[in-house]
Amino acid sequence: MDPGANCSPSKSKVMILTRQEIAGLLDIKETLEVVERAFKLKAQGKTIMPPKIYLDLPEYKGDFRAMPAYVDQSAGCKWVCAYPNNPEQGLPSIMALIILCDSYTGSPLAIMDGTYITNMRTGAAGGVAVKYLARRDSSSIGLIGAGEQAKTQLSAISKVLPKITEVKVYDVIKDNSLNYARDMEKKLSANIHPVATVKEAADADIVVTTTPSREPLIKRPYIKPGTHINAIGADAQGKQELDANLLSAAKIVVDDIEQASHSGEINVPLSQGLLKVEQIHGTIGQVIDSQKNGRENEEEITIFDSTGIAVLDIICAKLAYQKACNQKNVTRISLF
Repeated sequence: MDPGANCSPSKSKVMILTRQEIAGLLDIKETLEVVERAFKLKAQGKTIMPPKIYLDLPEYKGDFRAMPAYVDQSAGCKWVCAYPNNPEQGLPSIMALIILCDSYTGSPLAIMDGTYITNMRTGAAGGVAVKYLARRDSSSIGLIGAGEQAKTQLSAISKVLPKITEVKVYDVIKDNSLNYARDMEKKLSANIHPVATVKEAADADIVVTTTPSREPLIKRPYIKPGTHINAIGADAQGKQELDANLLSAAKIVVDDIEQASHSGEINVPLSQGLLKVEQIHGTIGQVIDSQKNGRENEEEITIFDSTGIAVLDIICAKLAYQKACNQKNVTRISLF
């Protein structure tokens, strides 16, 4: 069934969905389910996803990315920008639009906010990685970076591992850590508190990095045996949050090998010859589909290198669209 099958009476019009509407349609539990499905379908060769196309604008200190994909009978494209200095102007550092189309005719079905979907699907990807790679007795989380992505990462992980009791958060801006701890303690029963250093935050069962850093923040000695790391921040060439020695000592699982090689956490060590592609264990989809092993013992360090892949955006956009079809007063416009 195509993604617009249950909207057939209004197929001649394009649905417009705002961030507020998307937030009312998607919850983290359902997002975890469809993200895991998308990873598995990709590993089974049932998706089409060209590499991201980058439009770099260094004079404006930002870039744009075009991310097309076909997954689960749904086709679409996300147009997303990354402007790290935007928060200084009261704007998100990541902003996105998604166009969802009818795979049978090519006609547009919906134009929707992609910023909320980006946060949700990336958080869910981290949750799925924890499900398959972290120790089941993990009870502490260390967060490096206290932005919006850190919130969805924690929300997703708490669904996968409900026995999390301690959350440590570090941000280069101390107030960000304080605000994060205050906001998230209202939503979760865990003890959430700021810490003063990256090293202190990294002393946890699960470590999540969500920064735009271009220099390694976490060194090999910071990480104890059995730790799982979600490396989220590196999503463009030159970005890096983890020391190359740490990567070499760990089992590395990526969302997409080609994309991670040129823009993920592994991109800098690969370009410098400090890491080889052969050292990459596989993709998270291969682990989900039992083509590759996940965690094999309680001592190994595991790393999920998340670059953000388009199939996740499109499958989440499909879910939001289908749920919106059942609601009244949804805005639709004629484009053609």
